[in-house]
Amino acid sequence: ASIGNFFRRSLRRAGRREGKDGASAEENTPPRVPQGKPGERSSVFYSAGQFFFEYLVVVSLKKMPDGHYEPKITYQFPKRENLLKGQKEEEERLLQAIPLFCFPDGNNWAPITEFTSETFSFVLTNVDGSRKIGYCRRLLPSGRGVRLPEVFCIISCLGCFGLFSKILDEVEKRRQISMAVIYPFMQGLRESPFPAPGKTVTIKSFIPESGTELIELTRPVDAHLEHVEFQALLQRLSPHLILHIFASAMLERRLIFLAEELSVLSQCIHAVAALLYPFTWAHTYIPVVPECLLDTVCCPTPFMVGIQMRHLERVLEQPMEEALIVDLCEGKIIRAVGDEEEILPGKLQNEMLMSLNRHNNNNNVHTSEQVNALVSEAFVHFFVRLVGHYASYIKWSRSGSSSFQERAFCKAIASKSCRRFVKKFVKTNMFSLFIEEAEKSRIPQEGNG
Repeated sequence: ASIGNFFRRSLRRAGRREGKDGASAEENTPPRVPQGKPGERSSVFYSAGQFFFEYLVVVSLKKMPDGHYEPKITYQFPKRENLLKGQKEEEERLLQAIPLFCFPDGNNWAPITEFTSETFSFVLTNVDGSRKIGYCRRLLPSGRGVRLPEVFCIISCLGCFGLFSKILDEVEKRRQISMAVIYPFMQGLRESPFPAPGKTVTIKSFIPESGTELIELTRPVDAHLEHVEFQALLQRLSPHLILHIFASAMLERRLIFLAEELSVLSQCIHAVAALLYPFTWAHTYIPVVPECLLDTVCCPTPFMVGIQMRHLERVLEQPMEEALIVDLCEGKIIRAVGDEEEILPGKLQNEMLMSLNRHNNNNNVHTSEQVNALVSEAFVHFFVRLVGHYASYIKWSRSGSSSFQERAFCKAIASKSCRRFVKKFVKTNMFSLFIEEAEKSRIPQEGNG
Protein backbone atom coordinates (compact mmCIF):
# COMPACT_ATOMS: atom_id res chain seq x y z
CA ALA A 1 0.00 0.00 0.00
CA SER A 2 2.77 2.43 0.92
CA ILE A 3 4.58 1.76 -2.38
CA GLY A 4 1.33 2.28 -4.28
CA ASN A 5 0.79 5.60 -2.51
CA PHE A 6 4.37 6.66 -3.29
CA PHE A 7 3.79 5.97 -6.99
CA ARG A 8 0.53 7.87 -7.04
CA ARG A 9 2.07 10.87 -5.23
CA SER A 10 5.07 11.01 -7.55
CA LEU A 11 2.84 10.60 -10.59
CA ARG A 12 0.61 13.46 -9.52
CA ARG A 13 3.65 15.68 -8.94
CA ALA A 14 5.04 14.80 -12.38
CA GLY A 15 1.66 15.45 -13.97
CA ARG A 16 1.31 18.90 -12.38
CA ARG A 17 4.79 19.82 -13.51
CA GLU A 18 3.77 18.94 -17.07
CA GLY A 19 0.70 21.16 -16.95
CA LYS A 20 -1.79 18.36 -16.23
CA ASP A 21 -3.42 17.11 -13.01
CA GLY A 22 -2.73 13.57 -14.09
CA ALA A 23 0.18 11.25 -14.03
CA SER A 24 3.40 10.28 -15.67
CA ALA A 25 4.30 6.77 -14.69
CA GLU A 26 6.26 3.71 -15.32
CA GLU A 27 7.45 2.52 -18.71
CA ASN A 28 9.49 4.63 -21.01
CA THR A 29 8.27 7.30 -23.39
CA PRO A 30 9.10 6.73 -27.07
CA PRO A 31 12.87 6.35 -27.29
CA ARG A 32 14.69 9.24 -28.89
CA VAL A 33 17.85 11.23 -28.54
CA PRO A 34 16.74 13.74 -25.91
CA GLN A 35 17.56 17.39 -25.57
CA GLY A 36 18.23 18.97 -22.22
CA LYS A 37 20.08 18.28 -19.00
CA PRO A 38 19.98 15.37 -16.55
CA GLY A 39 16.86 15.49 -14.41
CA GLU A 40 14.66 17.11 -17.05
CA ARG A 41 11.39 15.39 -17.94
CA SER A 42 12.62 13.61 -21.07
CA SER A 43 15.82 12.25 -19.58
CA VAL A 44 16.31 8.73 -20.85
CA PHE A 45 19.90 9.08 -21.93
CA TYR A 46 21.69 7.71 -24.96
CA SER A 47 25.04 9.45 -24.61
CA ALA A 48 28.02 7.26 -25.31
CA GLY A 49 30.75 6.72 -22.74
CA GLN A 50 28.70 6.60 -19.53
CA PHE A 51 27.95 3.58 -17.30
CA PHE A 52 25.94 0.77 -18.87
CA PHE A 53 23.94 0.36 -15.69
CA GLU A 54 23.48 1.64 -12.15
CA TYR A 55 23.08 -1.74 -10.56
CA LEU A 56 21.96 -5.32 -10.93
CA VAL A 57 19.44 -6.69 -8.45
CA VAL A 58 18.13 -10.22 -7.95
CA VAL A 59 14.51 -10.44 -6.83
CA SER A 60 13.50 -13.74 -5.19
CA LEU A 61 10.19 -15.00 -3.78
CA LYS A 62 10.17 -15.33 -0.01
CA LYS A 63 7.51 -17.35 1.81
CA MET A 64 5.45 -15.27 4.24
CA PRO A 65 3.69 -16.48 7.43
CA ASP A 66 0.32 -16.60 5.58
CA GLY A 67 1.77 -19.04 3.02
CA HIS A 68 1.98 -16.55 0.17
CA TYR A 69 5.25 -15.61 -1.52
CA GLU A 70 6.44 -12.03 -1.61
CA PRO A 71 9.15 -10.69 -3.95
CA LYS A 72 12.22 -9.34 -2.15
CA ILE A 73 15.62 -8.09 -3.32
CA THR A 74 18.16 -10.71 -2.27
CA TYR A 75 21.25 -9.42 -4.11
CA GLN A 76 22.39 -6.00 -5.23
CA PHE A 77 25.54 -5.07 -7.15
CA PRO A 78 27.18 -2.70 -6.56
CA LYS A 79 26.18 -1.54 -3.10
CA ARG A 80 25.73 2.22 -3.12
CA GLU A 81 27.65 4.16 -0.46
CA ASN A 82 28.25 7.80 0.46
CA LEU A 83 24.83 8.91 -0.79
CA LEU A 84 23.38 12.20 0.37
CA LYS A 85 20.21 12.00 2.48
CA GLY A 86 17.86 12.89 -0.40
CA GLN A 87 19.59 10.46 -2.76
CA LYS A 88 19.40 7.70 -0.18
CA GLU A 89 15.67 8.19 0.33
CA GLU A 90 15.08 8.17 -3.42
CA GLU A 91 17.14 5.00 -3.84
CA GLU A 92 15.27 3.27 -0.99
CA ARG A 93 11.95 4.09 -2.68
CA LEU A 94 13.28 2.77 -5.98
CA LEU A 95 14.53 -0.45 -4.38
CA GLN A 96 11.14 -0.90 -2.69
CA ALA A 97 9.35 -0.52 -6.03
CA ILE A 98 11.53 -2.83 -8.14
CA PRO A 99 10.17 -6.15 -6.73
CA LEU A 100 6.60 -5.05 -7.59
CA PHE A 101 7.50 -4.71 -11.26
CA CYS A 102 9.65 -7.87 -11.36
CA PHE A 103 6.65 -9.91 -10.17
CA PRO A 104 3.67 -7.79 -11.29
CA ASP A 105 1.42 -10.86 -11.46
CA GLY A 106 0.84 -10.95 -7.69
CA ASN A 107 2.01 -13.39 -5.03
CA ASN A 108 0.10 -16.59 -5.90
CA TRP A 109 3.23 -18.58 -6.66
CA ALA A 110 4.19 -22.14 -5.83
CA PRO A 111 7.48 -24.01 -6.33
CA ILE A 112 7.75 -25.49 -9.86
CA THR A 113 10.07 -27.78 -11.84
CA GLU A 114 9.81 -26.12 -15.29
CA PHE A 115 9.64 -22.51 -16.41
CA THR A 116 10.42 -20.81 -19.71
CA SER A 117 12.63 -17.74 -19.20
CA GLU A 118 11.00 -14.45 -20.12
CA THR A 119 12.41 -10.99 -20.79
CA PHE A 120 10.53 -7.74 -20.19
CA SER A 121 11.21 -4.20 -19.07
CA PHE A 122 9.71 -1.35 -17.10
CA VAL A 123 10.52 2.30 -16.49
CA LEU A 124 10.19 4.14 -13.23
CA THR A 125 9.81 7.91 -13.24
CA ASN A 126 11.51 9.67 -10.34
CA VAL A 127 9.94 12.62 -8.55
CA ASP A 128 12.27 14.99 -10.46
CA GLY A 129 11.04 13.57 -13.81
CA SER A 130 14.18 11.57 -14.62
CA ARG A 131 13.67 7.96 -15.63
CA LYS A 132 15.30 4.61 -14.90
CA ILE A 133 14.65 1.49 -16.97
CA GLY A 134 14.51 -1.98 -15.45
CA TYR A 135 15.54 -4.77 -17.84
CA CYS A 136 14.29 -8.08 -16.44
CA ARG A 137 14.99 -11.76 -17.04
CA ARG A 138 12.72 -14.10 -15.09
CA LEU A 139 14.17 -17.60 -14.92
CA LEU A 140 14.23 -20.81 -12.93
CA PRO A 141 17.63 -21.39 -11.26
CA SER A 142 19.33 -24.66 -12.22
CA GLY A 143 18.82 -27.53 -9.81
CA ARG A 144 16.65 -30.54 -9.08
CA GLY A 145 13.16 -30.76 -7.70
CA VAL A 146 10.67 -27.93 -7.22
CA ARG A 147 12.00 -24.40 -6.85
CA LEU A 148 10.88 -20.80 -7.34
CA PRO A 149 11.66 -18.47 -10.25
CA GLU A 150 13.80 -15.40 -9.65
CA VAL A 151 14.29 -12.18 -11.60
CA PHE A 152 17.59 -10.60 -12.59
CA CYS A 153 16.91 -6.90 -13.08
CA ILE A 154 19.42 -4.44 -14.52
CA ILE A 155 18.62 -0.82 -13.63
CA SER A 156 19.90 1.71 -16.17
CA CYS A 157 18.97 5.12 -17.53
CA LEU A 158 19.97 3.93 -21.02
CA GLY A 159 17.29 2.78 -23.45
CA CYS A 160 18.54 -0.12 -25.58
CA PHE A 161 16.42 -3.24 -25.18
CA GLY A 162 18.24 -5.47 -27.68
CA LEU A 163 21.63 -4.78 -26.14
CA PHE A 164 20.45 -5.36 -22.56
CA SER A 165 18.62 -8.51 -23.67
CA LYS A 166 21.98 -9.87 -24.85
CA ILE A 167 23.55 -8.90 -21.50
CA LEU A 168 20.76 -10.81 -19.72
CA ASP A 169 21.51 -13.85 -21.93
CA GLU A 170 25.05 -13.77 -20.52
CA VAL A 171 23.76 -13.32 -16.96
CA GLU A 172 21.42 -16.31 -17.36
CA LYS A 173 24.22 -18.46 -18.80
CA ARG A 174 26.38 -17.66 -15.77
CA ARG A 175 23.53 -18.17 -13.30
CA GLN A 176 23.28 -21.81 -14.41
CA ILE A 177 26.93 -22.23 -13.34
CA SER A 178 27.06 -20.11 -10.18
CA MET A 179 26.03 -16.69 -8.85
CA ALA A 180 29.73 -16.04 -8.21
CA VAL A 181 30.44 -16.03 -11.97
CA ILE A 182 27.97 -13.18 -12.57
CA TYR A 183 29.85 -10.64 -10.42
CA PRO A 184 33.08 -10.37 -12.50
CA PHE A 185 31.06 -10.15 -15.73
CA MET A 186 28.93 -7.28 -14.42
CA GLN A 187 32.04 -5.59 -13.00
CA GLY A 188 33.66 -5.76 -16.47
CA LEU A 189 30.50 -4.33 -18.01
CA ARG A 190 30.37 -1.51 -15.46
CA GLU A 191 33.97 -0.56 -16.30
CA SER A 192 33.23 -0.42 -20.04
CA PRO A 193 31.96 2.75 -21.73
CA PHE A 194 28.50 2.66 -23.34
CA PRO A 195 29.15 2.59 -27.12
CA ALA A 196 28.01 5.24 -29.59
CA PRO A 197 25.24 4.29 -32.11
CA GLY A 198 26.52 1.69 -34.57
CA LYS A 199 29.63 1.01 -32.47
CA THR A 200 30.69 -2.11 -30.54
CA VAL A 201 32.23 -2.62 -27.12
CA THR A 202 33.99 -5.90 -26.26
CA ILE A 203 33.83 -7.35 -22.75
CA LYS A 204 36.31 -9.99 -21.60
CA SER A 205 34.79 -12.54 -19.27
CA PHE A 206 36.20 -15.70 -17.69
CA ILE A 207 33.96 -18.75 -17.29
CA PRO A 208 35.21 -21.86 -15.42
CA GLU A 209 35.90 -24.76 -17.82
CA SER A 210 35.32 -22.49 -20.84
CA GLY A 211 38.14 -20.00 -20.32
CA THR A 212 38.06 -16.34 -21.30
CA GLU A 213 35.22 -15.29 -23.61
CA LEU A 214 34.97 -12.09 -25.65
CA ILE A 215 31.43 -10.71 -25.66
CA GLU A 216 30.63 -8.09 -28.29
CA LEU A 217 27.83 -5.63 -27.57
CA THR A 218 26.74 -3.49 -30.53
CA ARG A 219 24.27 -0.60 -30.57
CA PRO A 220 21.96 -0.13 -33.57
CA VAL A 221 22.88 2.73 -35.89
CA ASP A 222 19.49 4.40 -35.38
CA ALA A 223 19.41 5.25 -31.67
CA HIS A 224 15.69 6.09 -31.49
CA LEU A 225 14.74 2.53 -32.52
CA GLU A 226 16.97 0.61 -30.13
CA HIS A 227 14.23 0.09 -27.56
CA VAL A 228 11.64 -1.06 -30.12
CA GLU A 229 10.35 -4.25 -31.76
CA PHE A 230 7.63 -3.30 -34.28
CA GLN A 231 7.52 -6.93 -35.46
CA ALA A 232 5.87 -7.88 -32.14
CA LEU A 233 3.02 -5.46 -32.85
CA LEU A 234 2.57 -6.46 -36.51
CA GLN A 235 2.39 -10.14 -35.53
CA ARG A 236 -0.51 -9.54 -33.15
CA LEU A 237 -2.57 -6.72 -34.64
CA SER A 238 -3.80 -5.89 -38.12
CA PRO A 239 -2.49 -2.65 -39.70
CA HIS A 240 -6.05 -1.33 -39.48
CA LEU A 241 -6.17 -1.77 -35.69
CA ILE A 242 -2.63 -0.39 -35.28
CA LEU A 243 -3.80 2.84 -36.93
CA HIS A 244 -6.85 3.03 -34.64
CA ILE A 245 -4.52 2.70 -31.63
CA PHE A 246 -2.07 5.24 -33.10
CA ALA A 247 -4.90 7.74 -33.69
CA SER A 248 -6.14 7.32 -30.11
CA ALA A 249 -2.62 7.78 -28.75
CA MET A 250 -2.15 10.95 -30.81
CA LEU A 251 -5.21 12.47 -29.14
CA GLU A 252 -3.85 11.31 -25.74
CA ARG A 253 -6.71 9.01 -24.83
CA ARG A 254 -6.77 6.14 -22.34
CA LEU A 255 -5.36 2.90 -23.76
CA ILE A 256 -5.39 -0.53 -22.08
CA PHE A 257 -3.54 -3.51 -23.59
CA LEU A 258 -4.23 -7.08 -22.51
CA ALA A 259 -2.00 -10.16 -22.81
CA GLU A 260 -0.85 -12.87 -20.43
CA GLU A 261 2.88 -12.78 -21.20
CA LEU A 262 4.89 -9.94 -19.68
CA SER A 263 7.22 -9.88 -22.69
CA VAL A 264 4.28 -9.39 -25.10
CA LEU A 265 2.86 -6.48 -23.08
CA SER A 266 6.29 -4.92 -22.71
CA GLN A 267 7.26 -5.19 -26.41
CA CYS A 268 3.89 -4.13 -27.84
CA ILE A 269 3.43 -1.08 -25.65
CA HIS A 270 6.98 0.08 -26.31
CA ALA A 271 6.20 -0.26 -30.02
CA VAL A 272 2.94 1.72 -29.80
CA ALA A 273 4.70 4.54 -27.91
CA ALA A 274 7.51 4.53 -30.49
CA LEU A 275 5.03 5.08 -33.34
CA LEU A 276 4.61 8.62 -31.96
CA TYR A 277 8.28 9.53 -32.65
CA PRO A 278 9.44 12.33 -32.78
CA PHE A 279 6.72 13.12 -30.23
CA THR A 280 6.72 11.78 -26.67
CA TRP A 281 3.93 10.14 -24.68
CA ALA A 282 4.08 12.20 -21.49
CA HIS A 283 1.35 10.63 -19.39
CA THR A 284 0.92 7.51 -17.25
CA TYR A 285 2.80 4.72 -19.00
CA ILE A 286 2.89 1.25 -17.38
CA PRO A 287 3.42 -1.65 -19.80
CA VAL A 288 2.90 -4.21 -17.04
CA VAL A 289 0.66 -2.95 -14.25
CA PRO A 290 1.36 -4.71 -10.93
CA GLU A 291 -1.75 -6.38 -9.49
CA CYS A 292 -1.82 -3.95 -6.54
CA LEU A 293 -2.03 -0.95 -8.92
CA LEU A 294 -4.93 -2.15 -11.11
CA ASP A 295 -7.02 0.84 -10.05
CA THR A 296 -4.76 2.90 -12.37
CA VAL A 297 -7.50 2.32 -14.98
CA CYS A 298 -9.81 4.58 -12.94
CA CYS A 299 -7.47 7.51 -13.62
CA PRO A 300 -9.41 10.31 -15.42
CA THR A 301 -6.29 11.50 -17.27
CA PRO A 302 -4.57 9.85 -20.30
CA PHE A 303 -2.74 6.58 -19.78
CA MET A 304 -1.17 3.73 -21.73
CA VAL A 305 -1.05 0.55 -19.64
CA GLY A 306 -0.62 -3.20 -20.03
CA ILE A 307 -2.59 -5.65 -17.90
CA GLN A 308 -2.36 -9.42 -17.73
CA MET A 309 -5.39 -11.14 -19.26
CA ARG A 310 -6.21 -12.90 -15.97
CA HIS A 311 -7.26 -9.50 -14.55
CA LEU A 312 -9.69 -8.63 -17.39
CA GLU A 313 -12.88 -9.08 -15.32
CA ARG A 314 -11.51 -6.91 -12.50
CA VAL A 315 -10.56 -4.22 -15.03
CA LEU A 316 -14.01 -4.22 -16.67
CA GLU A 317 -15.63 -3.89 -13.22
CA GLN A 318 -13.65 -0.69 -12.49
CA PRO A 319 -15.51 2.66 -12.81
CA MET A 320 -13.35 3.89 -15.71
CA GLU A 321 -13.95 6.65 -18.22
CA GLU A 322 -13.89 6.05 -22.00
CA ALA A 323 -10.92 3.88 -22.97
CA LEU A 324 -9.65 1.80 -25.88
CA ILE A 325 -9.14 -1.79 -24.67
CA VAL A 326 -6.94 -3.96 -26.92
CA ASP A 327 -6.69 -7.76 -26.71
CA LEU A 328 -3.19 -8.67 -27.94
CA CYS A 329 -3.90 -12.43 -27.67
CA GLU A 330 -6.88 -12.40 -30.07
CA GLY A 331 -5.75 -9.35 -32.05
CA LYS A 332 -8.96 -7.41 -31.50
CA ILE A 333 -10.40 -4.35 -29.76
CA ILE A 334 -12.67 -5.23 -26.81
CA ARG A 335 -13.91 -1.72 -26.10
CA ALA A 336 -13.65 1.45 -28.18
CA VAL A 337 -14.79 5.06 -28.09
CA GLY A 338 -16.37 4.56 -31.53
CA ASP A 339 -14.79 7.28 -33.67
CA GLU A 340 -11.35 5.66 -34.18
CA GLU A 341 -11.92 5.21 -37.93
CA GLU A 342 -12.53 8.95 -38.44
CA ILE A 343 -9.74 10.47 -36.30
CA LEU A 344 -6.91 10.56 -38.88
CA PRO A 345 -7.16 12.43 -42.21
CA GLY A 346 -8.51 9.88 -44.74
CA LYS A 347 -5.86 10.22 -47.45
CA LEU A 348 -2.90 10.01 -45.05
CA GLN A 349 -4.53 7.12 -43.19
CA ASN A 350 -4.91 5.13 -46.44
CA GLU A 351 -1.28 5.80 -47.39
CA MET A 352 -0.08 4.48 -44.01
CA LEU A 353 -2.41 1.49 -44.27
CA MET A 354 -0.89 0.58 -47.64
CA SER A 355 2.60 0.99 -46.24
CA LEU A 356 1.90 -1.19 -43.17
CA ASN A 357 0.21 -3.88 -45.30
CA ARG A 358 3.27 -3.97 -47.54
CA HIS A 359 5.61 -4.45 -44.55
CA ASN A 360 3.25 -7.05 -43.04
CA ASN A 361 3.26 -9.12 -46.24
CA ASN A 362 7.06 -9.03 -46.36
CA ASN A 363 7.74 -9.87 -42.72
CA ASN A 364 9.55 -13.07 -43.63
CA VAL A 365 12.09 -11.31 -45.86
CA HIS A 366 12.96 -8.41 -43.56
CA THR A 367 15.18 -8.49 -40.50
CA SER A 368 13.85 -6.99 -37.27
CA GLU A 369 15.99 -3.87 -37.85
CA GLN A 370 14.64 -3.46 -41.39
CA VAL A 371 11.03 -3.76 -40.20
CA ASN A 372 11.76 -1.17 -37.48
CA ALA A 373 13.22 1.24 -40.03
CA LEU A 374 10.42 0.77 -42.59
CA VAL A 375 7.58 1.13 -40.09
CA SER A 376 9.18 4.13 -38.36
CA GLU A 377 9.75 5.78 -41.73
CA ALA A 378 6.03 5.49 -42.60
CA PHE A 379 4.95 7.18 -39.36
CA VAL A 380 7.66 9.86 -39.43
CA HIS A 381 6.60 10.63 -43.02
CA PHE A 382 3.01 11.04 -41.75
CA PHE A 383 4.16 13.62 -39.19
CA VAL A 384 6.34 15.44 -41.73
CA ARG A 385 3.37 15.73 -44.12
CA LEU A 386 1.08 16.90 -41.36
CA VAL A 387 3.14 19.21 -39.12
CA GLY A 388 6.57 19.36 -40.75
CA HIS A 389 6.22 23.11 -41.28
CA TYR A 390 6.20 23.84 -37.50
CA ALA A 391 9.70 25.42 -37.44
CA SER A 392 8.58 28.30 -39.70
CA TYR A 393 5.99 29.30 -37.10
CA ILE A 394 8.32 29.64 -34.12
CA LYS A 395 8.94 33.37 -34.09
CA TRP A 396 11.88 34.92 -32.29
CA SER A 397 12.11 38.39 -30.81
CA ARG A 398 15.33 40.42 -30.78
CA SER A 399 15.69 39.65 -27.08
CA GLY A 400 15.90 35.94 -27.90
CA SER A 401 12.47 34.93 -26.60
CA SER A 402 10.23 32.84 -28.85
CA SER A 403 6.56 32.15 -29.40
CA PHE A 404 4.72 29.58 -31.50
CA GLN A 405 2.18 31.05 -33.92
CA GLU A 406 -0.43 28.29 -33.53
CA ARG A 407 -3.24 29.89 -35.52
CA ALA A 408 -1.07 30.74 -38.52
CA PHE A 409 0.50 27.25 -38.34
CA CYS A 410 -2.93 25.57 -38.62
CA LYS A 411 -4.13 28.01 -41.29
CA ALA A 412 -1.13 27.14 -43.49
CA ILE A 413 -2.46 23.57 -43.97
CA ALA A 414 -4.27 23.36 -47.31
CA SER A 415 -6.26 20.16 -46.73
CA LYS A 416 -9.44 20.68 -44.69
CA SER A 417 -9.36 17.20 -43.15
CA CYS A 418 -5.69 17.62 -42.18
CA ARG A 419 -6.35 21.07 -40.74
CA ARG A 420 -9.30 19.76 -38.71
CA PHE A 421 -7.13 17.02 -37.21
CA VAL A 422 -4.12 19.29 -36.54
CA LYS A 423 -6.35 21.75 -34.64
CA LYS A 424 -6.99 18.93 -32.15
CA PHE A 425 -3.42 17.66 -32.16
CA VAL A 426 -1.88 21.07 -31.30
CA LYS A 427 -3.89 21.05 -28.05
CA THR A 428 -2.20 17.86 -26.82
CA ASN A 429 0.50 17.77 -24.18
CA MET A 430 2.86 15.92 -26.51
CA PHE A 431 2.69 18.65 -29.16
CA SER A 432 3.21 21.41 -26.56
CA LEU A 433 6.25 19.62 -25.12
CA PHE A 434 7.67 19.07 -28.61
CA ILE A 435 7.40 22.80 -29.40
CA GLU A 436 8.90 23.70 -25.99
CA GLU A 437 11.94 21.54 -26.72
CA ALA A 438 12.22 22.91 -30.26
CA GLU A 439 12.29 26.43 -28.79
CA LYS A 440 14.94 25.44 -26.25
CA SER A 441 17.25 23.73 -28.70
CA ARG A 442 16.91 25.98 -31.74
CA ILE A 443 19.17 28.89 -32.59
CA PRO A 444 17.12 31.88 -33.83
CA GLN A 445 17.39 32.31 -37.58
CA GLU A 446 18.21 35.66 -39.09
CA GLY A 447 15.21 37.70 -40.11
CA ASN A 448 12.90 35.62 -37.90
CA GLY A 449 12.67 38.20 -35.14
